[in-house]
Amino acid sequence: MPQLLRFPTAVRRDPAIDVWMQQYPGALGAIAQRWFEVLRNCGDDVRELLHDGHPTACVGDAAFAYVNAFTAHVNVGFFRGAELADPDRLLEGTGRFMRHVKLRPERDVDAAALRKLIETAYTDMQGRLQT
Repeated sequence: MPQLLRFPTAVRRDPAIDVWMQQYPGALGAIAQRWFEVLRNCGDDVRELLHDGHPTACVGDAAFAYVNAFTAHVNVGFFRGAELADPDRLLEGTGRFMRHVKLRPERDVDAAALRKLIETAYTDMQGRLQT
C-alpha cells in the first residue's frame, strides 16, 4: 500500500507509552494522556508504539495519529491529515500529508470536533487498508 506509514511491531498496549506519559506530569501531560486514550479507544484493531519518540496509534500496523508534547502545547497529529475532512477547521500545517491540532492548557478546544476528527482519521485509515 503506497504512502502509508506501517509499523509491524505495533502492539495492543505498549508499556513504553505509559513511561512516556510519566515524563509530562502537569497540564501538558494530562492533555496528551486524555487524547491518546481517545486514539486508543477508537476500535479493537488499534495498535500503538513509540515512533520518533512520541505515542503513535495505528489501525493494525498503519499509523493514523499521534500525540506529542512540547514546551507550551500538545499536538494531536494525523499522518494523512491533509486529506481529512475538517469542517471545524482545527487542523494546522502545510505538509504534503500530515496535519495536527495544537492544544494549549490555557485555551479550550472543541472536544466534540476533535473527537470527530479522530474518528474520521481512524475510519479513513480503515478504508485505505481495505482498498
